[in-house]
Amino acid sequence: MADSEKLPTQMKAWLYSSTAGGIEKNLSLSTSARVPPTVRQDQLLVQVISVSINPADIKVPEGPVTRVIISKPASPCMDFCGKVITVGPNVTEFKPGQLVYGSLGLPTQFGTLAEYIIAPTSGTALLPEGVDPDHAATLGVAGQTAYQALQPYVTAGDKVFINGGSGGCGIFAIQIAKVLGCHVTTSCSTKNVQFCKDLGADEVLDYTALNVTATLKNKGHVFSHVIDHIGIPLDLYSECHHFLLPGKSFVQVGAASMLTYVKRVARPRLLGGGQRKYDILLWRNKKDGLVQVGEWMHEGKIKAAFDSTYEFEDAVKAFEKLRGGHARGKIVIHVTPRS
Repeated sequence: MADSEKLPTQMKAWLYSSTAGGIEKNLSLSTSARVPPTVRQDQLLVQVISVSINPADIKVPEGPVTRVIISKPASPCMDFCGKVITVGPNVTEFKPGQLVYGSLGLPTQFGTLAEYIIAPTSGTALLPEGVDPDHAATLGVAGQTAYQALQPYVTAGDKVFINGGSGGCGIFAIQIAKVLGCHVTTSCSTKNVQFCKDLGADEVLDYTALNVTATLKNKGHVFSHVIDHIGIPLDLYSECHHFLLPGKSFVQVGAASMLTYVKRVARPRLLGGGQRKYDILLWRNKKDGLVQVGEWMHEGKIKAAFDSTYEFEDAVKAFEKLRGGHARGKIVIHVTPRS
């Protein structure tokens, strides 16, 4: 299979030509989809083993810009773990037959919910020995997001509050914060309290049983960093100066509505806006963070936590689960058998 001329011209893939009414309502399974074009200078052709899906796999393709710029029919998803089939002429660090993991970085016509993909070497890393492909497939977006929301901001001994600890990014944020030597307080619903403790959280706030913002305010200025994955409580940012130390950052990773970002950015301090630095995380597909989280997984310092796994034929059910917004941990889809 190392010779691209011997590659099949067709593959199995989930395709969509529209996102009207929701991308999951438009997915169709093809067994004769077109294989991606020949790899370029710094690219890899990868046979996908496992795919992890993220909220961005719904939100971005359904967005007004990407709906236009992505050629159709297209396959969704960005994260993957798989086997290198061919390499571009400038590639030296990867060889056919090696197992790799990573992310495409942006939605594309040839997304990872397909048998073959073209992957950039800049967003791909070698699978560490002993790490399961399902686990590595979860690191591309969620693992890197958690790393980027923490590593530049914290030092050992810091107290961190993570709003939303049981979701796809939250599970890694808890663990990475602990690896970096932080004390972790997180929030979740009643059913996920023990789950978050098992991931390493030192304190868990049950948002169904108490007022999260008021509870944090009662602690005083003890936190060196705040990460918000969900955008609620609505007053979390405007009141964070009561519990977030001066000069420290409030990092917005996700929110149910874009209005959350707009209101928090646009409302000035004099009119009751937030009194602390507000950073919207702009995720980047970067090799160093991808390799680091993979190494931590290899060392047993972090682990993937799964809400559910689906076979390739059941991909629509996986997207429906993701759309529901209450997944505990990651959702993974198996694409091709491991060999």
